[in-house]
Amino acid sequence: MIDVAWAKGDGIGPEIMSAVRFILNQAKAPINWHEVEIGEQVYLKGFKTGIDPKTWDILRDKPFLKAPITTPQGGGFKSLNVTIRGAFNLFANVRPCTAYSPFVHTKHPDMNVVIIRENEEDLYSGIEYRQTPDVCHSVKLISRQGSRRIVRYAFEYAQQNNRKKVTCFTKDNIMKFSDGLFHQVFEEVAKEYPDIESEHWIVDIGAAKLADTPENFDVVVLPNLYGDILSDVAAQISGSVGMAGSANIGDHGAMFEAIHGSAPRRAGQNVANPSGLLNGAILMLIHIGLTELATTIENAWLKTIEDGIHTYDIFEEGTSKEKVGTKEFAEAIAARLGQTPSRLPLANHTKKQAHSTQFKDVHDPIKRELQGVDVYVHSPLAAQPFIEKLNLKARGKMELKLITNRGVVIWPEGQPETFCIEQYRLRFVCSSCDLKEIASLLMTLDSEGLDVIKCENLYTFDGAPGYSHAQI
Repeated sequence: MIDVAWAKGDGIGPEIMSAVRFILNQAKAPINWHEVEIGEQVYLKGFKTGIDPKTWDILRDKPFLKAPITTPQGGGFKSLNVTIRGAFNLFANVRPCTAYSPFVHTKHPDMNVVIIRENEEDLYSGIEYRQTPDVCHSVKLISRQGSRRIVRYAFEYAQQNNRKKVTCFTKDNIMKFSDGLFHQVFEEVAKEYPDIESEHWIVDIGAAKLADTPENFDVVVLPNLYGDILSDVAAQISGSVGMAGSANIGDHGAMFEAIHGSAPRRAGQNVANPSGLLNGAILMLIHIGLTELATTIENAWLKTIEDGIHTYDIFEEGTSKEKVGTKEFAEAIAARLGQTPSRLPLANHTKKQAHSTQFKDVHDPIKRELQGVDVYVHSPLAAQPFIEKLNLKARGKMELKLITNRGVVIWPEGQPETFCIEQYRLRFVCSSCDLKEIASLLMTLDSEGLDVIKCENLYTFDGAPGYSHAQI
């Protein structure tokens, strides 16, 4: 017997979880179930992350099957998914998006795409600041180690699942450092897999191509935020976002779920489609080595879809045969255990293997030198009055090089039409400086009455600037 943690969730969660556990029990899955309480009621007890700290020990070292939960609005509540992914290092989010045409309507009957999303970094790290009454700041974190791990996972997944191509989406024409690093790592890792085709798209046109001709894609690997958005898009155009499952994989844990939310408006009505959570459970069975059982359950589900027994969300006159509720849909799947579809492709998970993500990230030593600092200042003044009030002279070794607002230069040689907000960036540079000089600069600016809200050190790496240039 295999120990599995589970949570019934909120909204439609209890209904679809009951349906999925019924199917697994009917299939005689060798599982010891360990229930945990998470979600809305835990939030309302005062736990800002939606989980009682005592629950961590139950989740540790067990696969976790989780129904969707409701995060209360406002009040500083944090995403439980983000918390669990970070706590257990679940760095890879895997979302297969497959068409089930002609039994589930889609404009893309040949679609079979797997979205692999980095799960811990990017804007999803949730590091944010309110710097002034009207200006907020989110930190986008991309690391070489995190990028290499997810890109390697994507190529390993492709190799071990007979996939032919891996595509990377970034926006490195604008975010040259963060997305640029992700793209650079992708190109480096791709060379280690010469038998797998690789390509890169800028995310905007790549997203358009994915929505228009998804059959041209196979495995797509993305940073966190793009992956979150486009995996939902991919699932929806394949037929229904309500049918897609999701795996969150790490070296020391895994969490499985549907990609849809808790849909509280549909709760308690016996209408919700449990397919998304069931497909998440199938991914869990594959992960824990129960591949034959996963194959049996998925084929029974495909047979049910093929037989036209559908829940309301995918029911279509002329194609569907019978509209059923959540419980009845689960019973129909259980009744077809051991059967296989005749028109939809057969599931066959018996040859799937575990994915290796271990690597040694070695590169030549890089010389880092401090070259200055960007100081962010809060001021309600318009650009010209702010410049006139500011002392433009150097402070010791620190020379004021430029002033920007939202990345656009307003001094020197700024344009009077530039729209400004109440956050200004002052760039100070020096040929050679240290942190003591930056600290002295900040004290001087404070004594001059400037409201300093943030600073970022400016470094070069082997002589190349490690900071963006301002827009002229």
